[in-house]
Amino acid sequence: MRHLIFFMHTSLDGFVAGPKGEMNWITIEESIFDFVATMTDKADTALYGRVTYELMQNYWPTAAEQPAATKHDKEHSAWYKRVQKIVLSRTISDNGLENTIVLHDHLADNINKIKDQDGKNILIFGSPSASHALMRLGLIDEFWLFVNPILLGQGMPLFEEASQATRLKLVETKTFSCGVVALHYEAKRD
Repeated sequence: MRHLIFFMHTSLDGFVAGPKGEMNWITIEESIFDFVATMTDKADTALYGRVTYELMQNYWPTAAEQPAATKHDKEHSAWYKRVQKIVLSRTISDNGLENTIVLHDHLADNINKIKDQDGKNILIFGSPSASHALMRLGLIDEFWLFVNPILLGQGMPLFEEASQATRLKLVETKTFSCGVVALHYEAKRD
């Protein structure tokens, strides 16, 4: 069975974006990109909410072709173009979208059908609203939280009020020289 793995940067006080959606506080370094690339190598599907998908679609298909493209830009652009994309949205259609499925409803049934298919892992990068919906339904199997050394004080919370408790098991941690700590948890299923 494929795993749905959630990747998210968070502040130490549990926010994924500032009050106006700002994310300029996220600490990025090449070693984090290299580390995440080891995860994308084990995945053949990316899952996004509509807003994040539109941001990704506007950047990644041509990122490798830009004059100042980094190693990460080239590698992630190739991965993005290759993998299947799943978008959670009630407002867009998958007509004309290449290698993309749009899920409008019945999330639990549709996501579980995809997880039951042969293939590699499914990664969800960011997409806070979509992630909250998936968490409420208990569909996320693993969590990678990249805790940034900053207190925002307010903003969009990492976790919304859950419909039920979700027990997690710490699997591993990784500390980066920039001060970001990656925490890897598995959801414990009863």
